[in-house]
Amino acid sequence: MDKIHIFDTTLRDGEQSPGASLNIKEKIEIAKQLERLNVDVIEAGFPIASPGDFEAVSLIAKKVKQPTICALARSLKKDIDAAAGALKGAKKKRIHVFLATSKIHMEYKLKKAEDEILKQAVKAVKYARKFSDDVEFSPEDASRTEREFLFKIIAEVINAGAGVINIPDTVGYTVPEEFSDLITQIKINVPNIDDAIISVHCHDDLGLSCANSLSAVKAGARQVECTINGIGERAGSAPLEEIVMAIKTRADFYKFKTSVKTKELYKSSRLVSLLMGIPLPPNKAVIGDNAFSHESGIHQDGVLKMPGTYEIMNPSDVGFKESKLVLGKHSGRHAFGRKLEELGVELGKREFQRAYEEFIALADKKKEVFDDDIVALVEDEMKEVPKVWELVYFHTVTGSSTIPTATVKLKKDKKIYEDAACGDGPIDACYNTIDRIIGIEPKLLNYNLRAVTSGRDALGEVTVRLKHNNKEIVGRGTSTDIVEASTKAYLNAVNKIVS
Repeated sequence: MDKIHIFDTTLRDGEQSPGASLNIKEKIEIAKQLERLNVDVIEAGFPIASPGDFEAVSLIAKKVKQPTICALARSLKKDIDAAAGALKGAKKKRIHVFLATSKIHMEYKLKKAEDEILKQAVKAVKYARKFSDDVEFSPEDASRTEREFLFKIIAEVINAGAGVINIPDTVGYTVPEEFSDLITQIKINVPNIDDAIISVHCHDDLGLSCANSLSAVKAGARQVECTINGIGERAGSAPLEEIVMAIKTRADFYKFKTSVKTKELYKSSRLVSLLMGIPLPPNKAVIGDNAFSHESGIHQDGVLKMPGTYEIMNPSDVGFKESKLVLGKHSGRHAFGRKLEELGVELGKREFQRAYEEFIALADKKKEVFDDDIVALVEDEMKEVPKVWELVYFHTVTGSSTIPTATVKLKKDKKIYEDAACGDGPIDACYNTIDRIIGIEPKLLNYNLRAVTSGRDALGEVTVRLKHNNKEIVGRGTSTDIVEASTKAYLNAVNKIVS
């Protein structure tokens, strides 16, 4: 099988994402993870852009030895000098030279004619070869360049010493059939094209970066330039994880392979997302939180019987631990039963049916039902919990220089009980007061607060897990006031204990 070289440009094109910025330490951390991912080339930066970029490329070149370290340069002597200087410590290095070749770029940006562009490109490649045997050339905006001129400049820069020719769809304008034809025509019309590797770099302005890249691979490209999570200019670049897993999953169709260690994809994705401050959408292909999650009852039943029914990739292949069955209103009895087994709950047929009906009613109100919800639901179903103690009133006093205090009023058998206590905070103070009134002191094992809805008036749901006399009890409470929700949850659990 032919190998497809993976050229990662997360640290160069990816860092150009609006709002994304990395310090030198973070760039080195990502570069080391890319080395563990086993990409072939790391484009570490654009050294002429700033002293910080120069230093980052220089340090990565010294610290990361397995992949080829690449530095970007315009077709200018000062840029190439900066790239060469930053790459001095690299075990394997590449200088990536680019120059715009489309009519719109030549006329409005560079204000140069075709012959001037041709001479500048050839001169730049020859100069870069003085510092490295590995030189890549990119005719910027190649997908919108006049084809005859594109064929001519590619042939000339290969003669000048370029070993990699990158064909960028700089503005994400092309479509798969058109891009595939472009690669085919380059192979037919550039006489010395076999002396170089064809690379592609596609942007996602029309959502076609991955499809365009893969169509180019099928047509003869042997290097794909991409980024972790598809970050990059504007709408981003071709996502590395999608390119790699498409080639691996559909090896029957592409008949290619990469050297990427796919089990490092999830870790790489989360690291880049964290350091760049760009969150991943849950439905992100391959590495999104929902990529291996199933809520539909039909899908869950199929996955439980045979994962291949609804999963074309093994979750562990990309670094996930396992598939996730999300319990919601679309879940079926099979998935609900499996969750009860995981929680160690055994129910008879009648109890199970009642619990399942309660679960569906709850799922209609919530986007996702969690383990503690299931435990509380099943406990409530197995025995009706009487309201021995009812909350009548609570009042808290707290502040940065005030000892948190709570006054709580409870009702039992039509009789009112009231007391007050202090705590580490208003919620702890409420719990201490309830303990004083009721006369028991259960141990709080777990406290969980989450928003059920959105906005400033969001409904908060609190789940607590208490331990009393070696038995664990779950309590729940909801309110737009988190202190009230917390108090209700605690009292709910306490009622289960005293009943």
